[in-house]
Amino acid sequence: MTNSKFLPLTRRHMLAASAASAAVVNAPHAALAQRSRNEAAPPPQMKVKMKVNGKPHEVELDTRTTLLDTLREHLQLTGTKKGCDHGQCGACTVMVNGTRVNSCLSLAVMHEGDEVTTIEGLGTPDDLHPMQEAFVKHDGYQCGYCTPGQICSAVATLEEIRKGIPSHVTGDLTGAIAPTNMEMRERMSGNICRCGAYSNIADAMSEVAEG
Repeated sequence: MTNSKFLPLTRRHMLAASAASAAVVNAPHAALAQRSRNEAAPPPQMKVKMKVNGKPHEVELDTRTTLLDTLREHLQLTGTKKGCDHGQCGACTVMVNGTRVNSCLSLAVMHEGDEVTTIEGLGTPDDLHPMQEAFVKHDGYQCGYCTPGQICSAVATLEEIRKGIPSHVTGDLTGAIAPTNMEMRERMSGNICRCGAYSNIADAMSEVAEG
């Protein structure tokens, strides 16, 4: 008896049979992956109440939403700018309960019940905040993109000094802290101005600090 009579299988038949076997083996895995994609749960949502610029707001958000995106995309307060989106440039600085924060690094769900102040909450074109007036007077901006964050940070910085909160360059920790140029520059070091208006910003802050 010859092999050709016992098993008349050509090379072409062998390859087709192998391909069919592979398809059968992989079919359950492909179906499972497709089912997983179809059945993926939606991202969790949460309602958050906060007061922004003196007005109460309640928004339902994907829990991964940052405070910055909540302000800009959900509340349409676009004065706060998205710069690096990594907490390195300070363009997104706002004040939360009086303390400055990088809103791009803070999730909105962390601020239930908080009071948030953005550049829109400091003043209006017809009624500027003293820091806004000083920035205009001393030309503390050029392109202006970083200016909202700079002004929010500057206002909070002077309040930190007034409260006696020390910084890295504070020399005397027992007495009142003077709003010196060095003290203000150290505290404002997290706010980057690519136009280089730092001296004008420091002059504006000094004027407000001196009243």
